[in-house]
Amino acid sequence: MLRLAFKPRFLGDISRYQRLAVPIRHKSTAEPNSAYRVNDNSHHPEDSADANATILSEAIDFHKRIMDSKDRATWWELLKKQKERAQEGKDIDSFTLEDVKTTEVFERTRADGFSYLLLPFKQDPFLMDNYVNVAGRLRFGNLFQDCDSLAGRVAARHCKPAEPMNVTASIDRIYVTRKIDEIHKYNFVIVGYVTYTGRSSMEICIKGFSFEHDIPSEITPDFVEQYKNDCFLSANFTFVARNPTTHKSHAVNKLLPATEKEWVDFKRAESRIAAKKLRAKLESLENVPPTEQESKMIHNLYTSSKKFAQQGKPSNIVFMKDTRLSSTQIQQPQYRNRHGVIFGGYLLRQTFELAYCAAGAFSKSNARFISLDNTTFKVPVPVGSVLYMDAEVCYTEHIHEKDESSESAKRMRQVLKDYDTSANELSSDEQEYFFVPGTLIQVKVETKIRNLGDSKMTESGTFVYSFYVPRDGNGEFDDPGYCSVIPETYGEMMDYVEGRRRTYDTAAYAQQLKLSRRN
Repeated sequence: MLRLAFKPRFLGDISRYQRLAVPIRHKSTAEPNSAYRVNDNSHHPEDSADANATILSEAIDFHKRIMDSKDRATWWELLKKQKERAQEGKDIDSFTLEDVKTTEVFERTRADGFSYLLLPFKQDPFLMDNYVNVAGRLRFGNLFQDCDSLAGRVAARHCKPAEPMNVTASIDRIYVTRKIDEIHKYNFVIVGYVTYTGRSSMEICIKGFSFEHDIPSEITPDFVEQYKNDCFLSANFTFVARNPTTHKSHAVNKLLPATEKEWVDFKRAESRIAAKKLRAKLESLENVPPTEQESKMIHNLYTSSKKFAQQGKPSNIVFMKDTRLSSTQIQQPQYRNRHGVIFGGYLLRQTFELAYCAAGAFSKSNARFISLDNTTFKVPVPVGSVLYMDAEVCYTEHIHEKDESSESAKRMRQVLKDYDTSANELSSDEQEYFFVPGTLIQVKVETKIRNLGDSKMTESGTFVYSFYVPRDGNGEFDDPGYCSVIPETYGEMMDYVEGRRRTYDTAAYAQQLKLSRRN
C-alpha cells in the first residue's frame, strides 16, 4: 500500500505534520496489482478531477505545497485556455477535455470500475481530526465529498477508453444503517461500483464499512458481500456522460453483470429508476391533491396553528417559518471539478452543514444524520456564481417508547392528536439510532444560483436531509424532549405532507436494506 510521504524542505519543527500519512487506494480489479495515489503520482486523468475538492486534499494541502506536485492545470492556466478557445471560436463545455477520444461502446463488468478509499481513523488521529464534528462524531458533510469524488472515479474508469464529461445528475438516497459515534475506534473503507447503466447514464453504489480491527488486506468486489454486516452507509449516485464538444449525451459502456447477485442489483436498480419516474408523475402534489387522510391532518394542523398564534405555544413546538436559515456564498475555483464547474460533493457538504444548523437550532441538541433523500442536480453551478441556500424544517415525527410518560410527549399528542404517528418504529438493535425514543427531523435545503452580472435566479437543486434527536439526548430525562414543527400557510402544509410521504418511502428503503443484509 502506497502512502503519501512527507518530504519537508524548509520547516524547522515538523513533528506534528509527520504524523500525516494518509493511505489512499483507488484500485480497479482490472489492474490486479495496482494501487495508486489519488492526489499525487498518478497519470490517470480522472484522479486529478476533484483533487482540490476532496476533504482528503484539504487534510494534506500543506503536504502538497512543499512536495513536487503532479502536472495539473491551475485555475489561471484554465482561464487562459478558455480565452484562447474563445478566440479560436471553440465552444467546449469542459475546461480540460478536448474530445471524448472514442465513441465506441464496450462491455464492462463491475470489477472494471470497482474502486475504494481507505480512511484509517483509528490509526491516524490527525486524519480523523479532519472528519470529526463538534460533538466528537463523524462529520458527514466531509464524508459526502469523498463519496461523490469516489463515485466520479468509478464512472470515469467504467467509461474507459473514452473520456466523456461525467457529471453527478442525482443522488437516489444516502442512508446510515447503524450508529458510528466514536469514530476514533474505527477504520473506514468506502467502496464504489457500477450497478446499472442506461444509454448515457450510470448508477453507482457507494457503501461505507467500519472496522474496529485492522482493515482487511484484500479489497475486491467480493468484499461487499463478505463484510455486509460491517456496512454503516449505503448510497446511490447517478452520473450522466456528455460529449463536451457536441454538447450532447455520450453513450457509455454497457454493464455486464457477471454473477447472480450482480444481476439482482441490476434489476433492482432498473425497478427503482422506473418507480421513481412513476412516483414523480402520479404522486407529486403538483399533479395530485392530498388524500382524504392527509386533508384531515392539514385541517388539524391549521386549527392548531391558529390556536397557538392567539394563545401562545410550548417551547418545543415551533412554527415552520421560524426554522428557516439562509446562506449565501460566491463559488471559488478551489472547489471546481476538472470541467470547471463546482464539484457536486462540495455542494453536498455545504447544504448538509446548513441543514445540520437548522436541525440543531430547532431541536436545541446535536442532531444525528440519518439520510439524504432523492436529490437532483438541475443545473451545474459555475465557478464565480453566487449560491443561495435556504433551509427549513419541513416535517417531524416522533418515535415513542411503550407507556410513554414524558411531558413533551403529552404536549405533542395534544397538538397532533390522532396524527402523532410514525413511519419508523423503536428498534431492538442498540446499533441503530431508533433504539431510543426521539424526534425525526426533516430539513429541506433549496439552492439557487445567480451570475454576478445577471439578476436572474436559477434553481440548482433541492436537498432533503433527515436527522434524529433522542428524547434524552442532552443527558437528562426528557431533555431536549420531543419537538414538532407546525405549518401555517397552504404552501407549508404541502411541504409537510411531502415530507411525511418521503419519510414513509425512506422507512421502506431501510427495511429493504435490513432484509438484504440478512439474506
